[in-house]
Amino acid sequence: MIKLFLKERLSWIVFFITIHLLFLFISYLDSALHFKSVLYMIFLSSSAFFVFLLVRSQKETAFYKELSAREENLDVTSIPAPDSPFEKLVEKTLLDQTEGLKQDALNHSIALEQEKDDLMSWIHEVKTPLTAMHLMIDRLEDGQLKTNLTYEWLRIHLLLDQQLHQKRIPSIENDLYMEKVDLEVVLFNELKTLQSWCIQKGIGFDLELEQQEVITDAKWFAFILRQILTNAVKYSQASEIHIRSFLANDTIKLEVKDFGKGIDPRDLPRIFDRAFTSTANHHDQAATGIGLYLAKKAATPLLIDIQASSTPNVETIFTLTFPKKNEFAAVISM
Repeated sequence: MIKLFLKERLSWIVFFITIHLLFLFISYLDSALHFKSVLYMIFLSSSAFFVFLLVRSQKETAFYKELSAREENLDVTSIPAPDSPFEKLVEKTLLDQTEGLKQDALNHSIALEQEKDDLMSWIHEVKTPLTAMHLMIDRLEDGQLKTNLTYEWLRIHLLLDQQLHQKRIPSIENDLYMEKVDLEVVLFNELKTLQSWCIQKGIGFDLELEQQEVITDAKWFAFILRQILTNAVKYSQASEIHIRSFLANDTIKLEVKDFGKGIDPRDLPRIFDRAFTSTANHHDQAATGIGLYLAKKAATPLLIDIQASSTPNVETIFTLTFPKKNEFAAVISM
């Protein structure tokens, strides 16, 4: 900070030195002036000026030292007390700007909350005609038409479901309810929803559940599972998808294995990134790159670890590792 002070006052220092050099030059040329006396006066003046600079540097940099050490937030109480007119001007400017930013942040927050409420309200409103549409589709006699319409209905349903949960994820901690969840019940509910799509593609499921129960939030776990199963069905052709639960190292794991086109090794580290689709199939317009991202986001507060491995054109395995019993205290205390 001393260096900054000297740099700020450099013009004054240069002016002071220049004036004293001028006095020395004049006393050297003018014999009426005693050169040694002038030199002695300049020495005393310079010493006093040096002490003055030292004192003023401590006083004038104190405000800016506190200001630079202040945390970068909108807390105006951490702004140091000013001691000079310029410091008061700086304080007033900071306070005015901070209050303006706070007001803007509040307005944006209110607008975002309103937008979120409007969107969630719209999603719930759309679900009513969507349910009615599903009932009408069930009454169709034309098998092919029924299958096609059911598939399109399912796509809309899954997209709305993603949007609904995406808006809820920021406040997921307020929505958690930890309980014993029957894996078979959750799996069958999700597979029933995807049934028409699986029939259309000739996909079956092979379940091997050594572990029947896990402690988690049923609603959010079902959402996570839905994203993984949707992905598995979407990128698989006529084959079976293997789902098994087992115990390993005192932790329960759930494994979903499909035999579709797999994931390119260079894409594997990025599949949980927001909006990432694929580098190998970048032309795929149907991919949104949001499902696995939301699954990972929802799994984090549940302490569920999701890992993926894949062999291109052979298989893809998603493994969900549930937390140990002694780790649930962190989840329940949220």
